Amino acid sequence: MSKPASKVGLLTATAIVIASMVGTGVFGSLGFQVAGIPSGFPILLLWFIGGVLSFCGAVCYAELASIFPKSGGEYHLLSKTWSPFLGFLAGWLSVTVGFAAPIALNATLMGTYLGRIFDTSSLFFSLPVVVLVTLIHFGKISWIGRFQEWFTYGKVGLILLLGILAFALGTRQPVSFLPKEGDLDLITSSSFAISLVYVLYAYTGWNAATYMMDEVERPERNVPLALLIGTLAVMALYLFVNASFLYSTPIEKMKGEAEVGLVAAESFLGPRGSTAMGILISFGLISSISSMVWAGPRVSAAMGRDHSHFRLLSRVNRNGVPAIAILIQSLIVIALLLSATFEELINYVQALLTISSLMVVLGVFYLRIKRPDIPRPFRAWGYPITPALFALVSGYVLWFQITEKTTEFLWGLATLAVGAVIYFILARKDSPAEGKNS
Repeated sequence: MSKPASKVGLLTATAIVIASMVGTGVFGSLGFQVAGIPSGFPILLLWFIGGVLSFCGAVCYAELASIFPKSGGEYHLLSKTWSPFLGFLAGWLSVTVGFAAPIALNATLMGTYLGRIFDTSSLFFSLPVVVLVTLIHFGKISWIGRFQEWFTYGKVGLILLLGILAFALGTRQPVSFLPKEGDLDLITSSSFAISLVYVLYAYTGWNAATYMMDEVERPERNVPLALLIGTLAVMALYLFVNASFLYSTPIEKMKGEAEVGLVAAESFLGPRGSTAMGILISFGLISSISSMVWAGPRVSAAMGRDHSHFRLLSRVNRNGVPAIAILIQSLIVIALLLSATFEELINYVQALLTISSLMVVLGVFYLRIKRPDIPRPFRAWGYPITPALFALVSGYVLWFQITEKTTEFLWGLATLAVGAVIYFILARKDSPAEGKNS
């Protein structure tokens, strides 16, 4: 793959991480949490633990990204740490549905919110946004970076403003953010453990900057920093937003509500609050869509870089972006939007994506033992506790995913089996060498 015409700095790389994490999860999951955990302190503890666990993953990815500073995310890191075969399977998931399905989901959610406000079909908004964002990503890296920054930090600013208004205009509810009697029972309940799984979903995306490392200045330094800064910033943002909802909105009104953000906004902004929140969420989802349109094709391009049979995917346009990979991913997204099958696909691959990130983190242990002499510009903070904690919780999440979505998991394995066949037929002979510091 040709060298990009320009590169982005730490600010844009951090924006990629934040945009990938902050979607609809923080606006939709609180209603289900308070149904089983109707108390302020356990709820905030839940989001704090989710942030800490995500940070544990981020420091592990940061170490491996500093050792192997090339684009490709799990595809590249697993290829270099474990084997080209495992890396290829991770890349296969990313190229087929790993990014396309979440993009389709976010675009549809955005279209649903705006369609409700303007009384029209969700496709009226979702399809044009996917097309426009795709066209922007054919442009110069510097333009893409500025677009990503504006929409990401604009989203963060609006969320902060929303939280400030909740504290300023909302009616204080009888909720305690400090431990009180009965909280320990809630924290040790099954509702807390199950809610943690969904909170971790809301934190998904903390590894986003590793997908486009070739386009980041000084990637061995800036990508680890982006992972850590972005994850900590999102954790603080999630704690603030949930605290503002709990402060301003009666728990009884939020219980069981899938769109708790709309309920909360109406409580302190009045009847027009839901409309304001819908527009805010829609605005914010553009940055999430953009971050995945940016990241996904870089996995395809990395596979094209390493495997001659997929060389077409690494072809770049005059702006240095993998245009064909971007186009293919966008066509898959549009097909998913029109067929409305993306939610099922997300369920198919969710457990496999958990396995993929778990294997990357376990790779920190593996390389520390097998290659202690390899240069490590960044070393995982808190090792070995941070990777061990992430691995244990990932194991619990994986067990939950498999037992709750067994059929979907088996379909995911079938998708993986197709990738394995393609690897042994086409890609094995030109696999990238294992373990090289590149």
